[in-house]
Amino acid sequence: MENENVNCPCPKSSCPNHGDCRKCVVKHKFTDSLPYCLFPDNGGDKSLRNFYEKLKRRFSGE
Repeated sequence: MENENVNCPCPKSSCPNHGDCRKCVVKHKFTDSLPYCLFPDNGGDKSLRNFYEKLKRRFSGE
């Protein structure tokens, strides 16, 4: 079953997982990164380290 989700926020429409959140999350789990839809303000860096740094700044008031 092909899943075409026109509401997918990921800008990489050429990705074979575009619109299929389950496959996308599994792929990102094994690449140590977050899907765009969960971390849209990543500045191009989807690494978990960058995510944690942004959370730290957000909650420490920096």
